[in-house]
Amino acid sequence: MDERIEQAQLLCDRATFGGEAELLPEADRALDAAEADLALTRGRVLHARFLRQREADEAELAFFERARELYRSLGDRRGEAEAVFWTAVYHQVVRGDHAAALPALHRSRDLAAAAGDHRTLSYALRHLGIAAHQAGELADARALLEESTRLRRELAFPAGVAANLVGLAYLAAGQDRPGDARALLDEAAALAASAAAKAVLDQVDEARAAL
Repeated sequence: MDERIEQAQLLCDRATFGGEAELLPEADRALDAAEADLALTRGRVLHARFLRQREADEAELAFFERARELYRSLGDRRGEAEAVFWTAVYHQVVRGDHAAALPALHRSRDLAAAAGDHRTLSYALRHLGIAAHQAGELADARALLEESTRLRRELAFPAGVAANLVGLAYLAAGQDRPGDARALLDEAAALAASAAAKAVLDQVDEARAAL
């Protein structure tokens, strides 16, 4: 059993049998924290399924928004940063609406930076870079992806670094730097292989064919 649910049950027993009703708000907070984590994870499962099947499920967004609401009420900046990021991903990736995703991506970036959550920050920067690339702002896109990549190297997150390098390779090709694009894809392939990141290896192959 999740320890927060167990804690809430113990607090409930104390309120019921010991008359300590003042403990119930603490039980509510424990359950809200557990529900927030569950909602976020359920949304991520639906998103992973979308990436595989390309069939949108609006429940995905509802889960992320519920998680965001709960984390915010708990004052959990780290959790809120992650939930806000995933609401942005729903708009950007599932609906293909980069403009709608931008406010949430900026908010997630700010929250993650304030909370010291460099992993979520790296994701927000990556997707801001994707939006900039789609808008034709190649220099900005490169700067954002490079900063995301720097954070991911520090976090020892090779699959994430590899995914970013694929994006940087497309940018290099768009900026007439074919040699850089090839080198980036070679490094991406090596990192993805070391991390058993088959999906990223597939992206490398697609990029090599396209570029």
